[in-house]
Amino acid sequence: MASTDILFQPFTSPKLTLKNRIVMAPMTRNMAPGGVPGAANAAYYARRAAGEVGLILSEGTVVDRPASRNLPNIPFFHGQAALAGWGGVIEAVHATGGKMGPQIWHTGGTTADPSFERPALDTPSGLNKPDEVVGEPMSEEAIADSVAAFAKSALAARDLGFDTLELHGAHGYLIDQFFWPATNQRTDRWGGATIGERSRFAAEVVAAVREAVGPDFPILLRLSQWKQQDYAARLATTPAEMEAWLQPLADAGVDIFHASQRRFWEPEFPEVDGEQGLNFAGWAKKITGLPSISVGSVGLSSDFFSAFGGQSSAVSGLEPLIERMERGEFDLIAVGRVLLSDPQWAAKVKAGRIGELEEFNPSAMAELV
Repeated sequence: MASTDILFQPFTSPKLTLKNRIVMAPMTRNMAPGGVPGAANAAYYARRAAGEVGLILSEGTVVDRPASRNLPNIPFFHGQAALAGWGGVIEAVHATGGKMGPQIWHTGGTTADPSFERPALDTPSGLNKPDEVVGEPMSEEAIADSVAAFAKSALAARDLGFDTLELHGAHGYLIDQFFWPATNQRTDRWGGATIGERSRFAAEVVAAVREAVGPDFPILLRLSQWKQQDYAARLATTPAEMEAWLQPLADAGVDIFHASQRRFWEPEFPEVDGEQGLNFAGWAKKITGLPSISVGSVGLSSDFFSAFGGQSSAVSGLEPLIERMERGEFDLIAVGRVLLSDPQWAAKVKAGRIGELEEFNPSAMAELV
């Protein structure tokens, strides 16, 4: 197997320094009763930090809007009790020498559990996907309140001592629903025919967060082409469209783009640079000049969605990842499911104990291993 040294080189950017290039990807656990993380949640994250993960990104944590979460035990990132719980989490992670940021989220028009009752949903045009009406279009007041809620949670993250934060702008949730023409059919300033126009809501969120946390606190933004409502959806079909999408967000204050795709080795625009061309994170870095995080079935033989069908996934080789990172295509790699089953995954890779890596087991989805 090729040397894994590249994965364990320090990462340094103007606002964030990490001991290595491995990031724990955000993964919804729905295990915070009443929206409040406790000792079990803190220990869960601390185990991964102690296991040589360079940066922990939390599961999605929701902002202070009436219908911001779509499952009953998703954690809040607002309110005294929840924030006290998150204070315990970051204290536990820091005690291991780790670094962490919360992923700040609003689930928009999505429904994960139909039995979970919520008030009116926030969506750009009352749609969750084509032909699925879930409510009324957001009013100007609802939009302004949502922007402010993101900024309030971001400030709380900084004040609690987190090292960074990530805004969730991917996978068909609220911010992403403004990007996607299938769910954003507005004719006012929050809509538009181009992806650049439909980036206004996200840019306003980023700008409000930047104002709240100040100039020196690092802001990550997670984006995706695909949606849970449509795996084949594409917001940008050319590099020029991607620039129109990403550059306003960089200008608003994003420091690092977290470019989510189902399989990190797949090229984003093969018609431009071939079947071995840049992936999404590679294009994000090339277009904006900012560092990027790649993600998508790292170390596994099947993609993310198989986990929800109860399918195990065997360990696969890391050579394609190492090759892309050695040529500087992207800067950091987010690892998801393998860390659910094996908190020591990164430490084992670092020590060359590849034969000890555990395959992903869906049973890990049901507990905080």
